Amino acid sequence: MKAVLRQRAQELGFDDCRFTTAEPPASGRHLETWLAEKRHGEMAWLERNAPKRLDPQLVLPGARSVIVLAVNYSVAEAESPSPCPLPVGRGEGARRAGEGCSGSGEQIASPGGSWHPSPHGLIARYARHSDYHDILGERLKTLTEYVNHLGGADTRSLWYVDTGPVLERDFAQRAGVGFVGKHTNVISRRFGNWILLAEILTTLELEPDAPEKNRCGACTRCLDACPTDAITAPFQLDARRGISYLTIELKGSNSVEFRPAIGNRIFGCDDCLAVCPWNRFAREAGLLRAFAKPALATPDLLELLALDDAGFKTRFMGTPLLRAKRRGLLRNVCVALGNAADPTALPALAKAAVDAEPLIREHAAWAIGQIESRHRLADG
Repeated sequence: MKAVLRQRAQELGFDDCRFTTAEPPASGRHLETWLAEKRHGEMAWLERNAPKRLDPQLVLPGARSVIVLAVNYSVAEAESPSPCPLPVGRGEGARRAGEGCSGSGEQIASPGGSWHPSPHGLIARYARHSDYHDILGERLKTLTEYVNHLGGADTRSLWYVDTGPVLERDFAQRAGVGFVGKHTNVISRRFGNWILLAEILTTLELEPDAPEKNRCGACTRCLDACPTDAITAPFQLDARRGISYLTIELKGSNSVEFRPAIGNRIFGCDDCLAVCPWNRFAREAGLLRAFAKPALATPDLLELLALDDAGFKTRFMGTPLLRAKRRGLLRNVCVALGNAADPTALPALAKAAVDAEPLIREHAAWAIGQIESRHRLADG
């Protein structure tokens, strides 16, 4: 039955399909400590659904197996632009490497001959496609129906793709899909760091696959690369400091402390994933390549700043960026423009500084101050 399910999963576009038991995940105690320390920030659903995350029986009574699925979203290195980080903590080395970077690997010269970042933003790799929840959800529904068909009338199953109270990384390691790295993400020996996870909980009993063991060794590249020191120790993440949290999950103002470190990232961050040595085994994406949106790699920040609500929805409908809403994305755009310190952005920022949305106004004013301050210093 496992072979038949793997074959069907492959036909639907999944790159890996493995199996484990529905026993409680091993990291339950760590989750409780992490939540107690408030490292989840404003992500209240993590705390609200914690009991279910600790016991799959509370999600699906009678669950006996978990089918873990993975989809690869790797792209060729030449297709992936680099961030333009600014100095903070352990990110200093990355900052020096990125000085003068436009976010697309090129340098832009000003009329005066000095180098400065062009006003383009950077979006995390996974979000440069149509929304994976929709792409994978459609296929998971089909596969779940197939599981129930194979199991018979009494079989019950539930599927999730980053949407349910499931500690999916635990199940992925236990099923042998990959191992949880020091950056707390799953690393596959076949696809490196570039994988999306999904799972099917089922009352059908399936023989578990062998678990994967940790293969990080002494490597600390992910810790060293984090621009905000969000990876506080190996396997320890303070989400409140992470750029993915600051640009996506956080709904209010970004702390002034972290704004320079955000650089030109306007939705998510790949830094800790990109430096992992296991990426040398990454293969080019299959299923998700057909849903790629190249225009999302390094969008023009001034174009984004000009979007009204209707324009925002039209441009980002069916993509992960819709989740940020206009107010959140333009907040991030203002921060990126402030970090770029390009004076040609001042007229657009002045308009944003009187936007009807207070969050946008606040960050536009900060960006204007950053640009003016930096150019006063340069002139002095």
